[in-house]
Amino acid sequence: MQVSEILAIKGKVLYTIAPDRSLSEAVATMTEQDVGSLVVFEHGKMVGMLTFREVLKAVNDAGSAWQEKTIADAMVAEPMTAGANMEMDELRRHMVANHQRYLPVMEEDVLLGVISFHDVAKAVLEEQSFENRMLKNYIRNWPAEADES
Repeated sequence: MQVSEILAIKGKVLYTIAPDRSLSEAVATMTEQDVGSLVVFEHGKMVGMLTFREVLKAVNDAGSAWQEKTIADAMVAEPMTAGANMEMDELRRHMVANHQRYLPVMEEDVLLGVISFHDVAKAVLEEQSFENRMLKNYIRNWPAEADES
């Protein structure tokens, strides 16, 4: 299974925010939309990624003044990305090796979507379920051996 197929299953809804917006606005959006990441866009181009990990780090570092921080203060600039043609096994290894729960999917300079570790786990379960059904169907329809010797 390729990343493009996972995106097709998941859908391509993106939640974005500008780098000059406040961290408190990002927290409100992430909570309201029940998402763990926001893509940071400026002038129509992805400039960073904000996940709950960066939010928690900014809150810890800034203390009670965290709400005054901007997205640019907390985001990961130039985040690692995945390609649409990347195989799921390679994607999983990439995410695990780099401790990335969310990866933007790019095709050259175009953002196609964001893949989360949850999306990958769901795709694996669906793929295994499909294979399981196919194997059971194959076994059920296996031709009986004739004992007519």
